[in-house]
Amino acid sequence: MGTERDEVDRIVGAWSAERDDLDFSPMEVLSRVDRLSHHLDRARREAFRRTHIEPWEWDVLSALRRAGEPYRLSPKQLLQQTLVSSGTMTNRIDRLRERGLVERSSDPSDRRGVLVTLTEEGRTRVDAAITRLIDAEADLLAGMNKTDQKRLAALLRHLLISFD
Repeated sequence: MGTERDEVDRIVGAWSAERDDLDFSPMEVLSRVDRLSHHLDRARREAFRRTHIEPWEWDVLSALRRAGEPYRLSPKQLLQQTLVSSGTMTNRIDRLRERGLVERSSDPSDRRGVLVTLTEEGRTRVDAAITRLIDAEADLLAGMNKTDQKRLAALLRHLLISFD
């Protein structure tokens, strides 16, 4: 494992030869994360395509599914989980409702409030998508044993905590 070289090694080696005054260790880490991100994005898009949902639809549907029965959240709760604007969320809910993947109803505890509920079709789609997504992500990690995967997850968690 220590003698294998990848494209990032080639890029860093070329830069190091040209700029030996710089420490390229951040590039060695983050360029690999960036390259992995492209592979992950491609795998996710394929998993979603096979279940006939768009990535933005996944964001909303998966938030509702993770909420547990009755798979219902307010638009405000959806906003907090998907990090989009209010107008964007309204548009997404409308489009998902038109496709029969969610329903909109009045909030019985707040006359002005609205609740968004995952339909049976929405649940079927999101369940199929998560299955395909987990399979695709497992394939991406197939070159690593479980111990290394856990170690990498812990290191990435440590890095991300400083941003979240």
